[in-house]
Amino acid sequence: MAEKQAFVLIIDDRPEDIRGITELLLAEGIRINLATDAQQGYHRAQALQPDIILLDVRMPGADGFAACRILKADPQTRDIPVIFFSSASADKERLEGLLNGGVDYILKPCLPMEVLARVRIHLKLAARNMAPPAPAESPVSLHPDEVTLRAAMGFILANLADLPQLGEIAGKAGTHGKRLSAIFRERLGVTVFHWIREERLRRGRELLANSHLGMQDIAEQVGFRSACNFTTAFRERMGMTPTAYRSSMHVGDDDADD
Repeated sequence: MAEKQAFVLIIDDRPEDIRGITELLLAEGIRINLATDAQQGYHRAQALQPDIILLDVRMPGADGFAACRILKADPQTRDIPVIFFSSASADKERLEGLLNGGVDYILKPCLPMEVLARVRIHLKLAARNMAPPAPAESPVSLHPDEVTLRAAMGFILANLADLPQLGEIAGKAGTHGKRLSAIFRERLGVTVFHWIREERLRRGRELLANSHLGMQDIAEQVGFRSACNFTTAFRERMGMTPTAYRSSMHVGDDDADD
């Protein structure tokens, strides 16, 4: 039986800058498809199901990190390995790429042979880790708004302590502020800010119950400016102070230890 031909999707707004890479991949018998922006790349990933995605970081509109969040929020594309490649050499950007689900990060300008070598490595890893498909099952198809919602929620939850303004949050999910606000209202029945506040208080309850962090530390971890602001918001939502809540969570602990 003939070996399946590998298929790589490249998302880059300047494909002419990576012609050497595309020519080498083709010469090695690897099929490629090119997309020039995040949304086009996402839709092609859905439709074509490539084995690997090579994703540029710095693109106009939604950047590569936003594109990766969208890809990872959709069950149809979340398991496709993403290799970032960019001229951005800052440690923070490389870390952001890996934290957003990338399996590798290649700096431009790069040798085409290096890209080929890394593509081959991740093709082998993906093949080794691939579980056999369940019979009669196919990936769940989500509405585009649901994918955007999941991408935005993932970014928010990972950055509760220091969230940017609404427009930037929306950009991290590949959309704009008004559209993201509408999606939250339509899908969840609440505003973006209401959902963020609820998540901050939920995370605060977890830290109160499961850690010995002080109020100021908890406030900073969940995105409140001060322990006072956290206490006020907590009391309004829960009908008790954080200290009282923590005490109620540990009632009986001493007896259980006896």
